[in-house]
Amino acid sequence: MIQIGIIGSGGYVAGELIRCLVYHPNVQLNFLYSTSQAGRKVAEIHEDLFSADNLVFTAVINPNVDVVFLCLGHGNSSKFLVENSFSDKTVIIDMSNDFRLDKDANFQGKDFVYGLVELNQSKIKKAKYIANPGCFATAIQLGLLPLAKAGLLNDDIHVNAITGSTGAGQSLRATSHFTWRNNNVSIYKAFKHQHLNEIGESILSLQKEFKQDINFIPVRGDFTRGIFASMYTKSEMSEEELMDLYSNFYQNNKFTFISNKTINLKQVVHTNNCLIQVQKIENKVLITSVIDNLLKGAAGQAIQNMNLIFGLEENTGLNLKASYH
Repeated sequence: MIQIGIIGSGGYVAGELIRCLVYHPNVQLNFLYSTSQAGRKVAEIHEDLFSADNLVFTAVINPNVDVVFLCLGHGNSSKFLVENSFSDKTVIIDMSNDFRLDKDANFQGKDFVYGLVELNQSKIKKAKYIANPGCFATAIQLGLLPLAKAGLLNDDIHVNAITGSTGAGQSLRATSHFTWRNNNVSIYKAFKHQHLNEIGESILSLQKEFKQDINFIPVRGDFTRGIFASMYTKSEMSEEELMDLYSNFYQNNKFTFISNKTINLKQVVHTNNCLIQVQKIENKVLITSVIDNLLKGAAGQAIQNMNLIFGLEENTGLNLKASYH
């Protein structure tokens, strides 16, 4: 059994990791580290895990586990690794943005591989250190990578994406209060969202001459989980040609699907799937991409990476059904 440790076990992403890994046939949860919750039962914080009443948070780390997931805030993973060490055999999968960019990928002699499976599957299989992609970045990249691979991103790209409140994390802030978020929508970090840098690097890895702008408008939604991203750019291809392009690009991927019908968030929430719709409207291609921000955008994708590294079937422990009704 693969021995697992989770750092920062009290948050939303960690909760999703625990829920999935409790039922993963090839792993055992070795420790769930949380300095603020140490000694408490996990079910006191993640209340839907009431049946797993044997799980307890700890302030003690086992440095010899096979895999450690870092579920820490941005900037905190690098600090944690400076202050704590793990064995040479330990695979580290980080959820923050500390190691996603090329300039940050080498840290203390550890070479982090960007963990977008649909882009870097062969590299991930050989990696020991994974920088898990951001949630917005995952949805947007999966919508754009087939065009980049074909060298077809030759005009500015316009993206509008709305995310649920869990994307803001568990810590309470003004824009996550129920009274503010409910029946409300707002824009934040327009054109300047931190995920733009990793999106740009991925596109450049496939289309070297890419120099166009990615105009990204992130939106806070009044729902709990999921990302609905729509993006468009100019294209000379027909809709049939575009559908073939996307279908061929993702034909060997277990979690990314192409549809010629109108798609919606409920089709993917509570799953590790990404569903993409491609439409040609006049001289533009419109791509819609939907994911669950906590699973395909975080915990599920991290488990997907772990499965690849340990030679397991990619979808082990991740055959999840959407809660459609």
